Parts: sequence; structure tokens; C-alpha cells
Amino acid sequence: MDVKILIGKRVKELRNKLGISQEELADLAELDRTYITSVECGRRNISIVNIEKLATALKVTLKEFFNF
Repeated sequence: MDVKILIGKRVKELRNKLGISQEELADLAELDRTYITSVECGRRNISIVNIEKLATALKVTLKEFFNF
């Protein structure tokens, strides 16, 4: 499976576990809501900097983030 799709599914899974919307996640991570949408759909080649922002906003370590 494409790594962009795996990352997107993981972001969505963790976001849903927290019970927050894409907009709330975007605010917490200081990213645009449309960016979150494109990440979750696997359309973004996301940088490690933004992965760290998302992991922090999702309240997980990078190790936990990548625990598919």
C-alpha cells in the first residue's frame, strides 16, 4: 500500500480516537483544514515536520504515530 495512504489512514484513526474534527486537528497542529483532508485522503506527500505537528496535536509520540 502507498505510504501516503497509510499515513492518511493513521491520521484519521488517531483523530477519530480523540473524537475531534479535521478542523479541530488543523487548529491544534497549526495547519490548514484542507491540508488535513488531503493528508487523510492520501493525496499529500507530507513532510516530517508536519508529521511531528500532527503527532503532537494527536497526543502521540512519533513512535506511536508510526505504529500501524
